[in-house]
Amino acid sequence: MDTDAGSSSGSSRLPSHADILRDLRELRRPGLPRLREAPPAALRWAAEHCGLCGAADDVPAGIEELLRQAVRRLGEGDDLGRAAAYSFGLVPGFRGAAAQDRRKRAAEVYGIAPETFRKAPEEKMLSQLAEAVLALCREPGAGRHQAAPHAAGAPGRPRAEPGPQRDDPAPPTSFTATVADAPVPFVLHVSPVDLLRDIDIVVSSENVYLEMSKTFMPTLSGSLRWAGGIRDAGGELVEDVLANELATWVRRHHRPGLPVRPGTVAPTSSGALASRGIRRIYHAAVAVPFGDRDGYSVAPGDIARAVRESFALARAEREEYDPPLSSICFPLMGAGRGRVPPAVSARWIGWAVHEELQRDPRWRVHMVIRNQATAAAVVDLGTPPGPPPAQPG
Repeated sequence: MDTDAGSSSGSSRLPSHADILRDLRELRRPGLPRLREAPPAALRWAAEHCGLCGAADDVPAGIEELLRQAVRRLGEGDDLGRAAAYSFGLVPGFRGAAAQDRRKRAAEVYGIAPETFRKAPEEKMLSQLAEAVLALCREPGAGRHQAAPHAAGAPGRPRAEPGPQRDDPAPPTSFTATVADAPVPFVLHVSPVDLLRDIDIVVSSENVYLEMSKTFMPTLSGSLRWAGGIRDAGGELVEDVLANELATWVRRHHRPGLPVRPGTVAPTSSGALASRGIRRIYHAAVAVPFGDRDGYSVAPGDIARAVRESFALARAEREEYDPPLSSICFPLMGAGRGRVPPAVSARWIGWAVHEELQRDPRWRVHMVIRNQATAAAVVDLGTPPGPPPAQPG
């Protein structure tokens, strides 16, 4: 499930200079032709935040336009700007050039050898380009609308007029509804996940490496990580609670750098979300990264397994708390970057919850959905032909 990271939290959710610099370093060698295959996360977020792309197919053009604007900010007549333009193939005739040829031409801007440029001058250029990207993100109006991407190679073309935000920012609402026609009512919240309150357990979708999204990423995991962090009086993060505790769980179970079985659920505290009455975060590993491209695969059966494991963990932890745990909230697992249709995710969650409540009906079950359109589609589904097929495990 995606969330609109940029619309409500301002500059505190921007990617760091280090995040953007790392993406620039990784992109420099493969160059622009690699963008569709593996768009860098921080640059992608920055391009979306600046209104340069919306749908996934727009991302490569959006990141390219972001780099063009950052180069213009450095100054196309300045050595830094010219070197950056050659380094990333933004100059006609260099888009598909080999990395060493682009570096050679960038070095010629300074009149030095490529090996000399590769050290301090190139690092300075990349660092300043990262600063320019961040400056674009902080410009007035950035993050407030989703504009159509500029055509590649068309500097100076005005942006489209501001339109509606990517996730309809309607006021949060809650109501009881039957989801996906499953024979059990959910308390349905149409709201950003970080605005939930007074629910004992909130389930988060994670990848099978149990690595939470960056706080600036427009994902449920990133939003929970940001909201659960402990900050000082100035708003600076002093403890990344959820990510740190999840990393401890991974080490304790001897899985650093290794995937867990899809459907595995790992518990952490809720960090700063405790002030909103959230007591536990359950991290459900359902997203399996593709080996050859950006994105994830999510099997519907693993969604059902994650629901079952969440309830098993909740039953085991219930009496450790006073008052005992009694409510749990699920997102539409896999319906963000996993590309599972929301209706499919809702149906599998609904039937798995139905089975669990037959075993133990004491739980109050919630579902959180980011926008009105998705909620309407999920609630208004027709009667399915029957429960999903049994899954192993």
